[in-house]
Amino acid sequence: MKNQPAGGDPIEVAVENWVKQGWCDAAAPMGMVTSIMRVQQILAADIDRVLKPFGLSFARFEFLRLLAFSRLGTLPMGVVGQRLQVHPASVTNAADRLERDGLVNRSRDDADRRKVIVGITNVGRERVETATAGLNDYFVSIPLSSEQHRNLFDELRLLRAANGDFGLSSGEGDGDE
Repeated sequence: MKNQPAGGDPIEVAVENWVKQGWCDAAAPMGMVTSIMRVQQILAADIDRVLKPFGLSFARFEFLRLLAFSRLGTLPMGVVGQRLQVHPASVTNAADRLERDGLVNRSRDDADRRKVIVGITNVGRERVETATAGLNDYFVSIPLSSEQHRNLFDELRLLRAANGDFGLSSGEGDGDE
């Protein structure tokens, strides 16, 4: 295992120390949170390594992938922000970089000139498809079974929902613009 410290799992040691301090009720949740934070670091580094040859960050990859999934390859900037769950300034920043690289273009909505529409270019579509193939190879290499992936996703989804990350009704707002 990469970067394995001597002496075993440091998070498990931290959990044991929490218990020794009498913080028994908080020990397992602390271990869970700390483990998720560490796994996030590991996954982010791996994804950065996969996407680097394509000149993409994960945020810009998600932006392109969202556009590529849309029926027309275009979406209003506000919809992009909602679906990616990011601040409008972050959407604008990502669109600026993607546009500078020739991967998207922006225009005004003919019906409402206040709306900015972002669309994926042919170069952007080719880039995201190739990057997606690389990420899919990485995703299937994660050493968990399909059942473990589904169970972990379900558990984390419950935690996200309980913290207001999204509404519990499914299917709402899934239509393409």
